[in-house]
Amino acid sequence: MATVWFAILAGLLIGYAVLDGFDLGVGALSLWVARTDEERRVVLNAIGPVWDGNEVWLIVWGAALFLAFPRVYAVAFSGFYLPLMIALWLLMGRGVAIEFRHHIQDPLWRGAWDVVFWLSSFLLALLYGVAAGNVVAGVPFDARGYFQGLFEWLLNPYALLMGLFSLVILSWHGAHYLCVKAEGHLYERAHWLARALWGLTALLAVALTAATFAARPTLMRNFHAVPALLIFPALALASLALAPWYHGRQADRAAFLCSAGVVGGLLASTAAGLYPDLLPSSHDASRSLNLTNAAAPPDALLPALLWMIPGVLLLAIYQVAVYRVFAGRVVLGKSTHY
Repeated sequence: MATVWFAILAGLLIGYAVLDGFDLGVGALSLWVARTDEERRVVLNAIGPVWDGNEVWLIVWGAALFLAFPRVYAVAFSGFYLPLMIALWLLMGRGVAIEFRHHIQDPLWRGAWDVVFWLSSFLLALLYGVAAGNVVAGVPFDARGYFQGLFEWLLNPYALLMGLFSLVILSWHGAHYLCVKAEGHLYERAHWLARALWGLTALLAVALTAATFAARPTLMRNFHAVPALLIFPALALASLALAPWYHGRQADRAAFLCSAGVVGGLLASTAAGLYPDLLPSSHDASRSLNLTNAAAPPDALLPALLWMIPGVLLLAIYQVAVYRVFAGRVVLGKSTHY
């Protein structure tokens, strides 16, 4: 049962990264890709109907972590308290910027909220990668299994490289989404950025792969034991290779699905490599939090699963409906909100 919950957590995190990842990428590119107030309104209306629904996946992931692995929840949320508070403030700042920008028709007011939206999105994309880098490399635990470290330790070279990669790949993902939703000069800039960011994503992917195997040599252990797991890195590699082919032919939806495949494939590969560890120790593997020492009792995991499945299905159905209703390119008019 703990393995089922591990797969659920991985799936929820992948869903969040793919869905909220593109609107974080859109935000990180917003000041560069949109030059006029009208173009920035198009950017906001492109993600406006979906951004808050996308963030629900993160909330569900946190609830699932608390239900299934309360010890990991307690140790991670206390050990990473300052970064988590920073992330929460950035999430709030980003939401406030989206909703407040259109309340006053003044260039200074709108420009200030545009900067808040851009900066919050930029830093979130970066910090999420730093957090992932620390999980992969491992965090320092004491003999009782509690986090022992300083915030500065989290900003190590490997984690910063992961943060840079996260920023670049999510910006690339966001550029593809804008290609699906925008027209005119905004589309042309997004199209150019998607092509340029693909090369940077591929370059950083090679560097990060080498650094990951150096930081955690055991990451391939599960792939040797279960070769079927290689489907996840194969998905990421194939999607990365196909993305420029579709992009060059202006098959924008297919290119967007390719960038989603890269994000999802890489995260699934990481989860498969880390299993059964949830929060590895950087010093002593026996101190890692894993399915054995961190899971809730089996008689609690089953009822939680019976509640979680319909909840996630309802969320998925709702989001499919929203994406269908707001499909197509953004055309400013009476029906647009921002």
